[in-house]
Amino acid sequence: MDRTILITGAGSGIGRVTARTFLDAGWRVGLIGRREDALRETAGDSAALVLPCDVCDADAVDAAFDRAVAEWGRVDVLFNNAGTGLVPQTPDEIPADEFRRVIDVNVNGVFICARAAFRVMRAQDPQGGRIINNGSVSAHAPRPGSIGYTASKHAVTGITRSISLDGRPFNIACGQIDIGNALTDMAVAMTRGVPQADGSTKVEPVMDAQVVADTVLHMASLPDGANVQFVTVMATNMPFIGRG
Repeated sequence: MDRTILITGAGSGIGRVTARTFLDAGWRVGLIGRREDALRETAGDSAALVLPCDVCDADAVDAAFDRAVAEWGRVDVLFNNAGTGLVPQTPDEIPADEFRRVIDVNVNGVFICARAAFRVMRAQDPQGGRIINNGSVSAHAPRPGSIGYTASKHAVTGITRSISLDGRPFNIACGQIDIGNALTDMAVAMTRGVPQADGSTKVEPVMDAQVVADTVLHMASLPDGANVQFVTVMATNMPFIGRG
């Protein structure tokens, strides 16, 4: 039976590259994101299931998972990838509503999608599945002016640990990929220069986003009973180790 995966934030960046990698590997892939046109661009002429919805809308997310189950019979993997950020600013310069927006997508959205996946995986036969959360190196060390994003990614780590524990009785595994400087539209600024902890602005090394997609595919393809709990995939020489 073909393996199945739902990928959030599949309309661009890491989500798009990962979706195409799974399609090439023969998986049945569902694409979740707000922009249907972008999801269809990701799908191309493949048989990917296009599921436009906002990850912050619990009813819409539940409906997307239910449609996937109706189409495939089960969901084996969720790649909880959708996320957003803020322009670098000190805490006093960040509007409270902007902080809430980042938390809503990066924390509430991750929970809402994990919640839907857990419901499906617990009920299906054979029981179980795998949830892979997209964290960040910011789950370990902040960049300057990144309080909203950094707080959200620390929260994702807590979600990952909790699901790993709560999923044990139901054969639901949960792992996290922490990514550093994968070259997507969001990371183009790295190639022009970004603020550093010492107050300077410097160009940073980047890596091909395909490396991330290949790592997610490895995590998703592990045999039942094995799990990558946490993995960090980053541009080798980026200023992470020793940052700050």
